[in-house]
Amino acid sequence: MRRAIIALVVLAIVAYGLFEARRLIAGPEITIDTPQDGSATSSTIVTLRGVAQNISFLTINDSPAYTDEAGLFVYRFAPPAGYTVVSVAAVDRFGRRTSKTITFNVLKYCPNYGV
Repeated sequence: MRRAIIALVVLAIVAYGLFEARRLIAGPEITIDTPQDGSATSSTIVTLRGVAQNISFLTINDSPAYTDEAGLFVYRFAPPAGYTVVSVAAVDRFGRRTSKTITFNVLKYCPNYGV
């Protein structure tokens, strides 16, 4: 009976440890909320928003980027007209890497052209 209780306690401790380590085991994760992949915009300023979890370093188009305590990142830029590709990459403290790439079209519309 005593061995069964000790085994159950050890099993509970191991299970709890694995539960707490699940995010470290999973590695870095990136989610891009806006803009949507394949979308089109006529705005001259585009705001890229997303969440990065379990990371130690983040880049957007190969430039360093930063997150807040919750992992949220915001990147504002003025892309040229046409097809635009944005790549977000992250590395965790164990050297594991992940990246997400989105594409969208920037439509330049000038209603006063030729007036």
